[in-house]
Amino acid sequence: MTTERNAVDRVVATDAAVQLLTKLSELHGGLMIHQSGGCCDGSAPMCYPVGDYRVGQRDVLVGEIELPEPLPAVRVWINGDQFELWKHTQLILDVVKGRGAGFSLEAPEGVRFLSRSRVFDEQENAWLDACPPRRGADIE
Repeated sequence: MTTERNAVDRVVATDAAVQLLTKLSELHGGLMIHQSGGCCDGSAPMCYPVGDYRVGQRDVLVGEIELPEPLPAVRVWINGDQFELWKHTQLILDVVKGRGAGFSLEAPEGVRFLSRSRVFDEQENAWLDACPPRRGADIE
């Protein structure tokens, strides 16, 4: 959801993703997503309870996914180097059937989070260039 005229969100979620995040938040409390850059589980959005994953100083806060009240929003993070490669695309958090990553909270649900993307247009890129995202070092 955008907050200013001509603003654009770096991350959005499908209805299915919001529903799953809502269910997981009700079960586990506040959540966060970290867009994994590879290693064991490939490049996948990983869902953790807040505090179970340590955000690095160079990690970039891509945005927040709002959940129904009174649940807190879900912050979405990405590695700083990976962000540089993806900064011209909107991350679209979705859900598909299949086995989730072993460390991600949705694994037992028979579904997994999936990142889709959309390339920002020229106007969106100009707006985003004027509004640099915050990094892990900037946030407590």
